[in-house]
Amino acid sequence: MKKKVVLAFSGGLDTSFCCIYLAQDRGLEVHSVIVNTGGFSDEELQEIEKRAYALGVASHAVVDETTNYYDSCIKYLVFGNVLKNATYPLSVSAERVSQATAIANYVKKIGADYVAHGSTGAGNDQVRFDMIFNIIIPNVEIITPIRDLKLSREAEIEYLSNHGVNYSAEKARYSINKGLWGTSVGGKETLTSNETLPEEAWPTQVSETQPRKLTLTFTKGELVAIDGETFEPVRAIQKLQAIAQPYGIGRDIHVGDTIIGIKGRVGFEAAAPMVIIKAHHTLEKHTLTKWQLSWKEQLSSFYGNWLHEGQFHDPIMRNIEAFLSDTQKTVSGNVFVELLPYRFNIIGVESEHDLMSNKFGSYGEMNNAWSGEDVKGFSKIFGNQVMIWHKVNSHED
Repeated sequence: MKKKVVLAFSGGLDTSFCCIYLAQDRGLEVHSVIVNTGGFSDEELQEIEKRAYALGVASHAVVDETTNYYDSCIKYLVFGNVLKNATYPLSVSAERVSQATAIANYVKKIGADYVAHGSTGAGNDQVRFDMIFNIIIPNVEIITPIRDLKLSREAEIEYLSNHGVNYSAEKARYSINKGLWGTSVGGKETLTSNETLPEEAWPTQVSETQPRKLTLTFTKGELVAIDGETFEPVRAIQKLQAIAQPYGIGRDIHVGDTIIGIKGRVGFEAAAPMVIIKAHHTLEKHTLTKWQLSWKEQLSSFYGNWLHEGQFHDPIMRNIEAFLSDTQKTVSGNVFVELLPYRFNIIGVESEHDLMSNKFGSYGEMNNAWSGEDVKGFSKIFGNQVMIWHKVNSHED
């Protein structure tokens, strides 16, 4: 009997090559699996399944991780207002750890001898997949044909053609990855430092030009309603994405330090994540204290970086998630947003937990909770140690 290999399959060039190579050149029984993290329609999943069987797989499975992806990961990216390098909402980074975990569990489910993925040797995904497989299924051998054979995209297309499979070179120009938390776009321009993606490379073209105002409702840090219509958080993200992406909002190119030590660029469009994070952060600035915000910022930065590097299963991540969840008890209310072509504005918030209450004073105008004498005494005490330092060390001048 042939040994089983589970292949992480997307239907793209790299994984199409892997299907043929693993069966023909390695003599393995290929079981493809695609993990849906909110980026595929039912029709797309059906087309991918047809492609997998046309490539000769023994079985094909779809694992829907969308809700679990939100509950175990995206929720905390919102709670932490996580933007890598103040730019990127970790659209692919977060998705990959969820996919790798689901694939590892599927390997255990069918009792496969090997697990394979189509990552190249020059990116972050190879580390994320390998590391998570080594953590969850340490006794299963990992096969990585694209990385090991050091193949170019042109070589892959030629190999497929020689095995009777046609793959459009034009289709292979850009690598597009779509998920619940945004879409990444990689192509020849992202391999340079001085070029940007052309308009036609963006998956969603700009079709909305008239300003639109929205009311986003958060309950304990989670988006639960848009303009008064309630949704489960996953559906709320998808609804907001459908509304905001046609404005061209959330387009950018992220420049970052990869896990393997080189700089990398990737284009992305993530209208809903960018609007949600900005709206959520604004609501937090009204409802959390100074030190809650300060510690959140520090821990969230670590959380985002560690997640980006594939370390999702480190127990420290559960510790930080517990902290982030606890901070969200008062982060409820409405955030008013205006959408415009290529940008958006946060107009303001409304919350019963708003600490900017005029019952206690209006900044720069009127105080209601203290007197001028109180401030005089406070100012002396608050600066006392620094005053002493300057007196003690005045001779140094």
